[in-house]
Amino acid sequence: MKNLRRKTLAAASAVTLGVGLAVTGGLAPAVATGPDTTFLVLAPQGANTDQAAARVAAAKGTVVSTYDQIGVLVVRSTNPGFATAVAGAGVESVASTAGLGTALDEGETVEVSAADVASATGDPTKEPEYAKQWDMDMIHLPQAHAINSGSSNVVVGVLDSGISSTHPDLATQIAKDKSTSCLGGVVDTSETAWNPTTSDHGTHVAGTIAAAVNGVGVTGIAPGVKVAAVKVVNDDGFIYPEAAVCGFMWAATHGMQLTNNSYYIDPWELNCRNDARQRPVWQAVQRAIRYSNSRGVLNVASAGNSNYDLAHKLSDYGSPDDGTPEARENLTNACMDLPAEAPGVVTVSAVGPTGAKSYYSSYGQGVIDVTAPGGDTRFRTQGVRSTLTDGILSTTFNTVTRTNGWGYKQGTSMSGPHATGVAALAASAHPGMTPGQLAAFLETTSVAQSCPEGVYNPVPLISTGPHAYDATCSGGERNGFYGAGMVDAYNAVK
Repeated sequence: MKNLRRKTLAAASAVTLGVGLAVTGGLAPAVATGPDTTFLVLAPQGANTDQAAARVAAAKGTVVSTYDQIGVLVVRSTNPGFATAVAGAGVESVASTAGLGTALDEGETVEVSAADVASATGDPTKEPEYAKQWDMDMIHLPQAHAINSGSSNVVVGVLDSGISSTHPDLATQIAKDKSTSCLGGVVDTSETAWNPTTSDHGTHVAGTIAAAVNGVGVTGIAPGVKVAAVKVVNDDGFIYPEAAVCGFMWAATHGMQLTNNSYYIDPWELNCRNDARQRPVWQAVQRAIRYSNSRGVLNVASAGNSNYDLAHKLSDYGSPDDGTPEARENLTNACMDLPAEAPGVVTVSAVGPTGAKSYYSSYGQGVIDVTAPGGDTRFRTQGVRSTLTDGILSTTFNTVTRTNGWGYKQGTSMSGPHATGVAALAASAHPGMTPGQLAAFLETTSVAQSCPEGVYNPVPLISTGPHAYDATCSGGERNGFYGAGMVDAYNAVK
């Protein structure tokens, strides 16, 4: 969302589109060579990709991944006229994905020292650091674990920056045979490829979902389930559409019941289906999500950290933020945050230790499905400074020293895996539910949260103005801040 860090790409990486372009006569050979660029080439819905692949070859492109199930090809080409040349019979739309990477919202990691972990006592029936996991009591995890702590038959795909396979809280939790890198839209199942390189984000997320109950560190929400590392974040922190499509398709074809997605795609804060420049990305991602649903996968996504009302998307003045921003006004709900607002995805907002919406969390009536702990390190109550321990404690990996540890982060990236973990417990306790049934069950077992009165303003310590984090909640028991309510692990398994 608005506060995500992003790289500025060279002008040579500008978006090139050829949506619905008609081509008459033969295909002209490329007469120049441009940058090696990735494209998504979409065949008509329901058609195979044979004819599209033939056009790709004739247009001087190379297919690097084929998804016949959804009619999508990932293609590389140095032909500067590729988008125009490939369009025609057998090709519904084509878009360059150059410049479409979105920098991962890292947030701040505050590490806990090894000595602190070793000396912690916590609750002797759980983990040494459990006393600092305020988020787990908030969703009634101890009561849930007395009934069900998860089944190894349930596998959660963590579409993120990779998971440290050597972390003592995660080494036994990873389904290595279902883990992969999807960078570049190309599958690489080597363990080195899906381990983290420049970010510990995925390791933190994985710990919240499934850190082992082993007398070391922290506990995950569903320590009995398995997590699979599906690496979609490259070394520069970007999530490109072809990697996201690969991730959803990998989960669909490798027996996963859930995926967790703490990112959004595209340089546009809002991806508009009615914009020819963005529609092919929407189409490809939505096809992949829909296919994963058909194969039994429920996808969970974070709402974003921009304190943005996703139900009232009227304007966008800061996008694209990999180039010159364009003032876009009078927008409609055809413009969406992907993948959070895609149909069939559970969208999660964040709360802090008091249960109030986190100052940064995006929201929106009819958009937010559930809420979960994400941390709020600015304020516990109006005017009272909070502490770093009001973030979420989980597993970490220092990518500089290459060492494992534990630390705090905050964000909807942290609330999403709480909802995913509770859904994994529900799938363990009540096997056989379809993705739609599981999503509905997650909502009906959540605890309703009422809207705060008036305009919500947490009075943050740092802001860009006196009302920077103002937000208005709308709705009754199901509302724009909290959706159906706070996820509840005990309700999900009892």
